[in-house]
Amino acid sequence: MALQDKYKELTDAATASGVTNLQIREQDNVLYIDGEATGEVKQQLWDIYEKLDPDYSSGDLMLNINSVAGVAEGARLKVTTNNSNLNIRSGPSTEDEIVGKAARHELITLVRKENDQWWYIKTDNGEEGYCFTQYLTPVA
Repeated sequence: MALQDKYKELTDAATASGVTNLQIREQDNVLYIDGEATGEVKQQLWDIYEKLDPDYSSGDLMLNINSVAGVAEGARLKVTTNNSNLNIRSGPSTEDEIVGKAARHELITLVRKENDQWWYIKTDNGEEGYCFTQYLTPVA
């Protein structure tokens, strides 16, 4: 089965929900879905993905939906990792030390934006540091 057939429900939902700058491409046995959407649409797409691959074990899809444009400091964010905790780092890079973890679906607070990819956040338990924005979804 071709990957676009396997993930047809997901790509159809992305198209129907008005994901902007939507790009769907297959390369090296991986289907890439990129675009920008609201936090609600991003969560709906992740829910469909979870239904199609409950353990996210196939490794044949990269869902990169950006929902962080226009999010203000102090906003609540939901951790939307595949199935693991989100690393909180001492600096805005994967090379910086891991100083904490936020659980999948945990709500955290945006303190400030370092850049489009890395934000400084604070958990309700008081852990602070930088997280990669790809795994954060604004909560309405």
